[in-house]
Amino acid sequence: MEELRPSPANSSPLTPLGFLERAATVYADSPSIIYNTTTTYTWSQTHRRCLQLASSLSSYGISRGHVVSVIAPNVPAMYELHFAVPFAGAILNTINTRLDARTVSLLLQHCESKLAFVDYQSRALVLEAVSLFPPNVKRPPLVLIADDDASTSAQTVDSNFISTYESLVVKGDPGFNWVRPKSEWDPIVLNYTSGTTSSPKGVVHCHRGIFLLVLNSLTDWSVPTQPVYLWTLPMFHANGWCFPWAMAAVGGTNICVRKFDASIIYGLIRRHGVTHMCGAPVVLNMLSNSPDNEPLKNPVRVFTSGAPPPAAVLLRTESLGFIVSHGYGLTETAGMVVSCAWKRKWNLFPAEEKARLKARQGVRTLALTEVDVLDSDSGQSVTRDGSSVGEIVLRGGCIMLGYLKDPIGTRKCMTNDGWFYTGDVGVMHPDGYLEIKDRSKDVIISGGENLSSVEVESVLYSNPAVKEAAVVARPDEYWGETPCAFVSIKEGIKQKPTEKEIIRYCRERLPHYMVPKTVVFKEELPKTSTGKIQKFVLRDIAKNMGSVTTTTVMSRI
Repeated sequence: MEELRPSPANSSPLTPLGFLERAATVYADSPSIIYNTTTTYTWSQTHRRCLQLASSLSSYGISRGHVVSVIAPNVPAMYELHFAVPFAGAILNTINTRLDARTVSLLLQHCESKLAFVDYQSRALVLEAVSLFPPNVKRPPLVLIADDDASTSAQTVDSNFISTYESLVVKGDPGFNWVRPKSEWDPIVLNYTSGTTSSPKGVVHCHRGIFLLVLNSLTDWSVPTQPVYLWTLPMFHANGWCFPWAMAAVGGTNICVRKFDASIIYGLIRRHGVTHMCGAPVVLNMLSNSPDNEPLKNPVRVFTSGAPPPAAVLLRTESLGFIVSHGYGLTETAGMVVSCAWKRKWNLFPAEEKARLKARQGVRTLALTEVDVLDSDSGQSVTRDGSSVGEIVLRGGCIMLGYLKDPIGTRKCMTNDGWFYTGDVGVMHPDGYLEIKDRSKDVIISGGENLSSVEVESVLYSNPAVKEAAVVARPDEYWGETPCAFVSIKEGIKQKPTEKEIIRYCRERLPHYMVPKTVVFKEELPKTSTGKIQKFVLRDIAKNMGSVTTTTVMSRI
């Protein structure tokens, strides 16, 4: 049979970009994007606009292997760039709009971005970021994404920008012959893990991996053709778990929204007949606690991931007509690779038991070859008893290629035979379902954002009054988890800082979502015999403190 295997010359690399071509044929006149009351595109229009933009990018010298960055919320341009940038052969890098200028600058330098698209609301942020570039480092040219609701001045390009987004679209060639990958292993996206500004981890994914993850997500979630998808999940979060490409594959309608709260979400659901949406558990909490939370006329399917949603939140959300699916994934997996596959017999269980089962992460999805939990000492699979903990490891076709410019970091978490060590701690239940018990030591998940406790600690240690500092997760009834700082003060400090002063100090030096919501002062932090701070002791203290009641719940949406 050897002679029947395809040669590289006649093989056709897998790529998610072809989904848009097909959508332009099958769903040509169906709506692809709806934004505000002023913007509606069809799939044929979206296909043409992406080709035109790719053509303009090529005319600016953007070519195969170049990195093109974008700092924008869920607006139509953000969606189109998921096709237009790789159409030009380039690698798309989406940057979190909630980061501070120092972090954005560091990421743009690390990936050697050749061009950056900047939403008008992030204009000041990015201009400050590029101003922090060292004199000998080339700054990327900037393109302004103006908005229909933007002021006249925001829509007028200034000397800091080479063009506006729409100008590039208009002048491009709709007949552009897009650049197909030479190999399905060619990189298509670069995403940075959160909270790693001291040592950025740029996660690189290939065309093949994204292609598999898209089909995997559509199959696992049983997404029908032409759904109406509401973009409550930021596209800068692991490319919106690959749903920009997934919606093209099934000809869905993308409801784009720049900023939202519960009333906006409910309004869009009613206006457009939304059928699907994704988001962190904080979105579920928002929906269930809203004064607008009248039961839905038609069910809306919600996929959630992050810190496990509390059973009470699941119960409240589903009582309103939302059908919640729960899963697990990382930036390194491009999206959901473990999901709580539902069994019919569970429908007969009491509501509390159903919520408990649904809060588990679940079993591997079809694109994942294996998932296991390994004992840290023996390296063997833990007993499937729901209590023996170990590190979660994954293997499959949608695992990242590796970390950009970080072979050591890549080798630390990926083995030669394809296993990816997540750093997350979990258990395996007797029925084969995975449940996360803790996150890796330095990561806190707050409102869907991953943040590094080490980075917060470094800021706390920079305070002249602080002797020791350790940051752990504290339960938060709205955000899931928020940073809790344990601090000891140096001897001889006459005016000891208050909790508010410590928080204010951090707010001046960190993105808002990374600032501790709780500060606990201790004379001495618990340590091992070798002097290492015992974070597990502090985690127990924070957990026993109970959930934080957040009053300014919309400050980070």
